[in-house]
Order: sequence, then C-alpha cells, then structure tokens
Amino acid sequence: MSEQLLSEIGELNKEILRNHRTDTELFSELTEIQKELGLLYEDRPTCPFLRPHFMPRSLYESISSASHHIAEAARRLSDAALQDAELLARLDLSEREERLVRIDPRYEKLCVTSRLDTFIDGVDFKFLEYNAETPAGVGDQMQLEKVLERVPEVRQFLDDRPHWKPKPHQKLLQAMFTAYRQTGGRKGKPNIAIVDWEGVSTEAEFYTLKDYFESNGFKTLICDPRELEYDGKILCAGSFGIDIFYKRVLIHEFLEKFDDMHPLIRAYSDGNICMANSFRVKTAQKKASFAIFTDENYNSIFTNEQLETINKHVPWTRKVESSKTNFEQKEVDLLELIRKDKDKFLMKPNDDYGGKGITLGWETAQSEWESAIEEALSDSFVVQQRVSIEKSVFPMFDKAVHLQELLVDFDPFLFLNEVEGGLVRLSSSSLVNVTQGGGQTALVVLEGS
Repeated sequence: MSEQLLSEIGELNKEILRNHRTDTELFSELTEIQKELGLLYEDRPTCPFLRPHFMPRSLYESISSASHHIAEAARRLSDAALQDAELLARLDLSEREERLVRIDPRYEKLCVTSRLDTFIDGVDFKFLEYNAETPAGVGDQMQLEKVLERVPEVRQFLDDRPHWKPKPHQKLLQAMFTAYRQTGGRKGKPNIAIVDWEGVSTEAEFYTLKDYFESNGFKTLICDPRELEYDGKILCAGSFGIDIFYKRVLIHEFLEKFDDMHPLIRAYSDGNICMANSFRVKTAQKKASFAIFTDENYNSIFTNEQLETINKHVPWTRKVESSKTNFEQKEVDLLELIRKDKDKFLMKPNDDYGGKGITLGWETAQSEWESAIEEALSDSFVVQQRVSIEKSVFPMFDKAVHLQELLVDFDPFLFLNEVEGGLVRLSSSSLVNVTQGGGQTALVVLEGS
C-alpha cells in the first residue's frame, strides 16, 4: 500500500475519532443494525469497527492468482492421494472419511466453495490453512456494508475514490448452480437446502443467503441433518425435495452422530444429490495437506507454477512425528528442531476449527511447549513456521471511539477455485478469529492503488 494511501486512511481514522468520539447515538444505531442483521457473536457485535479494510487492487489480484494456484494444487493432491494409499495415509483420515472421499462428487473442481486463511505483511502474504469444507462468512460482506455505510466519513471517502466491493454471495449461487449442472442436474431453478445443526452461531447467515437465493428464484430450506429422509431417489426434508445440498455441517461432527445409513450418505452414494462441498474435500481440509505441499519429496505432484506459489506463499509445515526432514535447506531431526526453537513455530490439530487446540510457541513457556509436543505426538497435529502479519489502526466503538492497532487476517473466498472477496478478521491477539474474541469488517478494493 502506498505511503499516500496509508496517510489518507490515517486521516480518515482521525476524522472519525474527532467527529464521533462520544457519539452514543451512532454506536447504538450500529449495534442495533448488527443485531437485526445477525452480526452478533454471542451478545457482542462482530463489527465494532467504524471503517472497512481497504486493499489495493494490485495486492488483491496477487492474492487471487496465488489462491487459485493453491486450490488447484489441493485438487491435484486429492487426485494423487486417491491413487496412492501411502500418500493418503499421510493425511490421517479416519477409516470412514477414507471410504467417503472415494465417492465421486461428479463435478469438476474439488471445492465448490472454500477459503484460504491468509496473513499479509506489506506486499507479501502467506496462506496458513485451507478451509475446504464450506466456510462461514460468505454472506457477511453485504451485511457489513449495510453497517458501515451509516458512517458518513466512510461514505465520503469512497465517493472520492474509485473502488470495488466484492459480492461473494452471488458467486456462491453461481458456483453451486454450475456444480449442479455438472452432476447432470437439469432443473432451471433447483431447490437448495442449507444444512447445519439447529441453533449454531452462524445461523443468521443462513437466512441472509436464503433470502438472496430465493430472490433469484431458487426455493431454499434451512434444516438440520436430523430432518432428512431418502426414498431411494430423492433426498427430502419433510415435503421439500433437495437438489443442491449446501453442506454447512462439519463432516467430522456429522460422522460422530450418524452411521452410513443416514439419508444423506445414501443419497450421495447413489449419485442423487449435488453436495457442496462433498466428503472428498477432507483431503484438502486436513492441515497435513500443507505438510505435503511444503515437503520436497512430493514436488512431482504439482505443476511448476503451483510449486512456485507454494514456495513463496505457504509456510513450512510438517506433521508432528519423530522423523528426519528438511528445514531451511538442512536435514534436521524434527522433534529436536521444534523443541529447541519454539519461538519459530506453532502447533495445531490436523482437523479442527475456530482456533481450537493451537499452541503458539512464542507465547508459551518451554515446559508447556514440551507438554504440547507430547500431546501432539499422541494425536494428529502439524507444526508450522511462524509468519509475519501486518497491523493496521482502526477506529473502534464501545462507550467511546478509540484508535487501536490490530492484526489483520484476510481470508479470500474461492468459488470453483476463483476468488471473490474474503473474510476480514481483526484482533489484538495472535489468534485472529471471531470465536476467539476477534471481530470482522467489510472489504473494499481501491482501484489504481
């Protein structure tokens, strides 16, 4: 981002602070809007910020191009793993997951919708993990825009500059319809089911998407997987026949509750449902996929363009195990390396979400780090090299406006491996996650920057 643009954003921050320092009327209005739009996590607004995150077009395009290559690399890895039992074993799928990933979803790409969690540092950026299941937040951009357009200084800032606002909700619908056609679906307006557990924290987003889908003529039902029935031809929830199954329920949680006779598994196995995303995405969802990406022993799986992107934008990652490996062009004992240089690394479960189970070496005492290593060895974990992340100043409101320097996490959404917008998460702590106390704001791409 240019010095001039940084200066202009800094002036915007100061102007918002001057004009709204104790503007309780505005604070109440923004909080009430978020309550109406479902932008609350528990009882707090997820956007306590008074401006969007501004990104230069050049950086957005760089991230988009690299994201596409990583998504295509994940697809190649999945295809290779299905042909190589030893490679598939490196991903640590359960026996049931392995059976399910072998069922062909019948559409071209691995993921209909996905997200790459990304840290930015200047013009550099690193992809930390791939959310391949069906990520939350696709409907939040348009809702956050409704909040931030109430701030007059933001409206004026955007009026004065050419800019673009992404529409991931539109790309989601287009991608699901394309996948439906590729599976052989022929209806002009197929029925869509948004499926997750009743009462989950992201439920408000389902209604946002339902409204949008139905405004385009696609009948949509929000339901719990316990409501599903299958007659051997059609998957239903009550009298609602499902053509596109927008799977928001997490696979490992689903498999914990149901056996292989569940209606979804039967309909999917029979090829009678378009499921977005399919069970096969588990090959990419496992964080061990990044350990394969960054291990030179597996370079033959990927194209030269994909390897170039991996080498530049994916931090060194390995499964936590007793082994010899390469680090910074030297052969090392993995456990010895991570024990002695904890400040360089973090560990995380191979398959979890919301920041659960992550241990940051640089914020952990040596004894606690040693215990975390022992726990990781008894389960399925990866270790990843620490990366830099930029901080930006944002005006925040509570009882008054204050300026706070926050870590910025930009997570691009992909639809059939093409980027449209992304989730922008902000936090004062190293775990930049809404479930861990962080917040979110809208994205605005500034043209010509």
